Amino acid sequence: MDTRISPNHITALSSNEIFVFGSNLAGSHGGGAALLAWKKWGAIWGQAAGLQGQTYGIPTMHGGPQAIQPYVETFIDFAKKHQELTFLVTEIGCGIAGFTPQEIAPLFKNAINISNIYLPKRFWEVLNK
Repeated sequence: MDTRISPNHITALSSNEIFVFGSNLAGSHGGGAALLAWKKWGAIWGQAAGLQGQTYGIPTMHGGPQAIQPYVETFIDFAKKHQELTFLVTEIGCGIAGFTPQEIAPLFKNAINISNIYLPKRFWEVLNK
């Protein structure tokens, strides 16, 4: 298993850390990790995707994994261009959106070798099979 494991419960961020959360297309951050991102680290109400304060939103509530994939790829490209930041990915899509790690983790296969992207333990377990 990789050593770049994001914590299960993120309660504090260093100045260079970014909280990566699942959102909806409306940017209504009313529950789960999105609510925490909005209340604590600057997620912008009404903004669904991208960098927002010390957070990065990935929409997960609008369809299946195929609909989520382009947003994950955009995130990975962004992280590659911002090596000065560390991205702590939560189990996006595995809460309110109702997906399993087995469905979402494969979307992050292109992040495996990106040193500043940390993934949840259950995502690594799927990716390392």
